[in-house]
Amino acid sequence: MSTTQTEIHDFMSQRSLAVVGVSRTGKKFGNMIYKTLKQHGYKVFPLHPEAKTVEGDPCYPSFSALPEKVGGVVICVPPIQTEQVLPQALEAGIKRVWLQQGSESFAAIRYCEKNGIGAVHGQCIMMFAEPVGSFHKLHRWVWKLIGKYPAGTADTTHTAH
Repeated sequence: MSTTQTEIHDFMSQRSLAVVGVSRTGKKFGNMIYKTLKQHGYKVFPLHPEAKTVEGDPCYPSFSALPEKVGGVVICVPPIQTEQVLPQALEAGIKRVWLQQGSESFAAIRYCEKNGIGAVHGQCIMMFAEPVGSFHKLHRWVWKLIGKYPAGTADTTHTAH
């Protein structure tokens, strides 16, 4: 099943998010997602099993270690790791996930469907984190042109509250 604009809006309207897939070196795409969401006013918590800090901020080894409940999690790890993270997210009560492109698998999507987890997949969160940067604005335009942009209402602004 394809992701809709409604599902994207629901995810992006969450005030606090966790990000799985950040690195201590700062060289992973998860770090870019983390920094961008933080700059756009989201309360963002990096998760990494071993790092104490990421981008100078406290990092948490697990969902249970987070200082507060989050409204969703962005997952930016290989599919096999995604499949391991999803049950942990569910156990923590997280019912919204964004499976960043390259993180999803049929098994991960099916797990979300079977367990009532709203999953955005097949989309790059950077195309929807308003204000969208120039590269991802171009990416969004190309996807609209070739028909890969999610169905539903036209672009809406998604901002943290």
